[in-house]
Amino acid sequence: MYYNNETIIFHNGQFVKAADAKMDLYSQSLHYGYSVFEGIRSYQTASGETKIFKPIEHFERLKVSAQSINLPYTYHTQDLIDATYEVLRKNNFQNAYIRPVVYAPANMSFAVNTESYLFIEAWEMAPFLGDKLLRVMTSSFQRPNPKAFKIHAKAAGHYVNSIMASQEAKAKGFDEALLLDMNDHIAEGPGANIFFEKDGALYTPELGHILPGITRATVFEICEQLHIQVTEGTYTIQQLKEADAAFFCGTAAEIIGWESIDTTVFPKQWQNSVGAKIQKAYTDLVHEKN
Repeated sequence: MYYNNETIIFHNGQFVKAADAKMDLYSQSLHYGYSVFEGIRSYQTASGETKIFKPIEHFERLKVSAQSINLPYTYHTQDLIDATYEVLRKNNFQNAYIRPVVYAPANMSFAVNTESYLFIEAWEMAPFLGDKLLRVMTSSFQRPNPKAFKIHAKAAGHYVNSIMASQEAKAKGFDEALLLDMNDHIAEGPGANIFFEKDGALYTPELGHILPGITRATVFEICEQLHIQVTEGTYTIQQLKEADAAFFCGTAAEIIGWESIDTTVFPKQWQNSVGAKIQKAYTDLVHEKN
């Protein structure tokens, strides 16, 4: 599904076949989830070129994530961007999902590591949550307490929480989950940020309990260009249920609208929503149509 015998990845400074790459089974990352990663997309642009969307922002966040959990980071952003383009070229990918991971060596203790390793892999992937409106469920799982983790880090171990929430929602017949924070305010989806619309304006949870998404930041940029009011704050599930429309955003999910939250169906038709305008603007932006 993700690779075959000819797939090439970048691993510790070399381009190797994915099928031949090896990882130490005593790695602290495998045993404790002690690693950081990024999710990045590349697109075929209107001119036919292959372009990675916001590569600097993604690789700089990878660096911040690693440093925030004391994982040694010795990599240079431009070198990683160059390596990523080469991975795309060697695999003949244009519209691809890219996953760089920084992981730890063999270490069964909790001592600070003095080195780390890195790989970059890519595969062709449709929008992570599909292209139909989502039926979303309020999860029984909460986002972690920010005092328990470096919540702004895209650390692998954090995503056990996301996987559990998503699996719970799908087992109950929903498409995806919405997690609240420890104060019962809306936070984010398992792998995406949330915006909701009320009277033509957008609202989104403030930083502190959420991942500062790069797509989220892009939505702010689009809103500024389209003169759409957007406000960050703390919001209850009841405020969300009184909204006109809502959507998730993320690199993997892109921009995807909601049909409902729990048993509440949003009253505004998606095609008439602010989110639909942002969805189109985002698609045009990543494909460089304008």
